[in-house]
Amino acid sequence: MEKDEEVKNQKSDVALKEEEILRFWNEKKIFQKSLDKKSPKGEFVFYDGPPFATGTPHYGHLLPGTMKDVIPRFKTMQGYHVARRWGWDCHGLPIENLIEKELGLATKKDIENFGIEKFNEAARNSVLRYEKVWKETIPRVGRWVDMDDPYMSMQPSFMETGWWIFGELYKKDLITKGFKTMHLCPRCETTLANFEVNQGYKDITDLSVIAKFELSNKPGTFVLAWTTTPWTLPGNVALAVGEEIEYIKVKIENEFFILAKSLSEKVLKDKSFEIVLELKGKDLIGKSYKPVFDYYIKDEKLENRQNGWKIYGADFVTTTDGTGIVHIAPAFGSDDMELGKKNNLPFVQHVDKSGHFKPEVTHFAGIFVKPKEDHQATDVEIIKHLAHNGFLFSKEKFIHSYPHCWRCDTPLINYASTSWFLDTPKIKDQMVKNNAGTKWVPEGLRDGRFGNWLEGAREWALSRSRFWGTPLPVWISEDGKDTLVISSREELKKNAGEEITKIIFVRHGQSVKNLIGLFTDEVNDFPLTRLGQKQARVAGEALKNEGVDLIYASPILRTKQTAEIISKNVGGIPVETVEDLIEVDSGTWDGKTIHDLNIKKERDAYLALSVEDRYVAKRGHTGESWFNVEKRVKKVIDKILTEHKGKTVVIVSHMGVNVM
Repeated sequence: MEKDEEVKNQKSDVALKEEEILRFWNEKKIFQKSLDKKSPKGEFVFYDGPPFATGTPHYGHLLPGTMKDVIPRFKTMQGYHVARRWGWDCHGLPIENLIEKELGLATKKDIENFGIEKFNEAARNSVLRYEKVWKETIPRVGRWVDMDDPYMSMQPSFMETGWWIFGELYKKDLITKGFKTMHLCPRCETTLANFEVNQGYKDITDLSVIAKFELSNKPGTFVLAWTTTPWTLPGNVALAVGEEIEYIKVKIENEFFILAKSLSEKVLKDKSFEIVLELKGKDLIGKSYKPVFDYYIKDEKLENRQNGWKIYGADFVTTTDGTGIVHIAPAFGSDDMELGKKNNLPFVQHVDKSGHFKPEVTHFAGIFVKPKEDHQATDVEIIKHLAHNGFLFSKEKFIHSYPHCWRCDTPLINYASTSWFLDTPKIKDQMVKNNAGTKWVPEGLRDGRFGNWLEGAREWALSRSRFWGTPLPVWISEDGKDTLVISSREELKKNAGEEITKIIFVRHGQSVKNLIGLFTDEVNDFPLTRLGQKQARVAGEALKNEGVDLIYASPILRTKQTAEIISKNVGGIPVETVEDLIEVDSGTWDGKTIHDLNIKKERDAYLALSVEDRYVAKRGHTGESWFNVEKRVKKVIDKILTEHKGKTVVIVSHMGVNVM
């Protein structure tokens, strides 16, 4: 007690007052009362993007979280009912990167060798590792939100909603599949959305090069093209000029060079030259040239080969920098890709998705194009090769802002990838119209930052080539002629070649045990609270249209009560209790609360273990490991899959058991 008083005396008056208010809110259930009160104005729907639970809360969570608290409070005081339910973002690269580090997996290929199923299982087990910290921090900043019944993006019902949305967009002809150049992380082997790309820009020093492309019918005459990505030169298939840009042909010693007139002083610098011809870009269009790397021009089976290694006109060519002549590699740039489509250029992708040169690039096969430890290394080798073969005009270092993977810090590369897209431009006008009638705070965002973004809306790449996420509900026949898009699990069952058994996991409603914060797996005298009964009724309502055939429940009072309430809502389906669905045995912690200081220390030490160690460690020294829980739950699932094929089974159990 003396120690507690000493700690208390060290706190400021503000901190003590805050704690007093929090105690009052908790003891009097003020948040719940604000939800239960009459709401004459009806519902106010508040959308809130969920955080990942694989990290701890920081300023970037807490400041926006405060705004997310203020608005619902204000609308509640105006007479609305504002439900506030916490959620967890469970999928995606943040979790995959975390698991890769813990399992020592360096590449996507390593994950495949390790086993996708095992990898996803590790990801699933890691999702809520910092839940305790969040549950302590979020209420401490005064935010009212239900964290005891969170939604999770890895829940089948959540993923099914994504399927339905995708299906509806597909029916409206707004989903397309095709090639598009996007930023790719070669280490993760996945494309990144624009907002992800924008999080990883860094100023770095890179190498630019001006290469000499000899005209086919004029030996000794070279077109000078500039590039800041020398590693893309083996994939060159065309050069681009501005049709109305003024160009000159100059003589330097015994060679002739073509470049933009306005850039000649900058490019030629102190070289002595003679202008022998002035011309427009349109005069160069159609001329053929020799590539500086001949790996692909020799491939007679290359599609559209006859259109390659020629000069084309392009609106995007400027004289801001470079030579006024652009090297075109359609697989590695959006402008290049569009020019390639417009002119049916050969498509050459000389780098694989892992960022390595392909075998046919014989001089550099297997080399990583943009090494993290030395991003200039490969460009240096390319430049050496150009110089050795007489194709280098000049090279130069320059500093620029370059995108890196915001998770693993690998330099990104522009890469043409197959992806499923939302055809945003097709609905742009409707979005702009809707935005015009939307109230924004601050108001300037409507026609400013957001409005400008809508005006320039491009196709939205929806798919990712990774493992831990919602699968796109698309099935394509082997010959590629038939495509089937599934909008729900029920539709999947109808289209499946064999009966699919649906198992729906439901956690029991709130009980007195939860309010106490008690560890127990055997005591049965903790009934549902009024809120818990309401939660069970809500679950029952949600399950009405699922066609429930059986209900299994843990043999604990709170789960049996929840199951009985659900049963009444779904037609009086009998409830069968199953011993293997019981709560995890917490060993020496059983019968004690999470507030017990000794237990708290032991639990904190337990939670500090790695995912793998916690998986096999016994809770409370003598209790169960999650490995044992998984084994007994798997027995139940195997029984259901064997005895109740094609049925819909509801399992009412406990949070830890359900996560397994």
